[in-house]
Amino acid sequence: MSEEAAAVIATASKLGLTVGCAESLTGGLVAAEIVSVPGASAVFRGSIVAYDSMLKNDLLGVDASTLASTGAVTAEVASAMAEGALARLGVDVAVATTGVAGPDPDPVSGEAPGAVFIAVAGGGLGTLVREMSLEGDRDEIRQRATRAALQALLDGLSTRE
Repeated sequence: MSEEAAAVIATASKLGLTVGCAESLTGGLVAAEIVSVPGASAVFRGSIVAYDSMLKNDLLGVDASTLASTGAVTAEVASAMAEGALARLGVDVAVATTGVAGPDPDPVSGEAPGAVFIAVAGGGLGTLVREMSLEGDRDEIRQRATRAALQALLDGLSTRE
């Protein structure tokens, strides 16, 4: 159980808010960290792991033409994923992750490994996107993106206080 995940659960519980995720790059790691916290079921509704672009469209409502033209590794896609999770999971605050873990660049956008976009929807400031360039191998990039997503979710919850 990570410190960030515990803080997410504590903050959401204190505020009476529900949370959820839309994950691509992290493949369920954010949700796994959240559910490792005792009491998570009181505030965590679920996660949609949409690794494939068509699932991003089908399950989260990300525009198919955007995915085809720019790829899935953009701020716009991260934002749409978070907003899709917010609506489809019926939560108060949702976080989304998309990016390139490597070892190869993204075939559509050409983004290099380590390019990561994390979006939070439903916080007091609307939908916010963080662009990051992470170092490391595939596993390190995914782990760092998971921690960053949890921190972004915590920040989004904090704007609701």
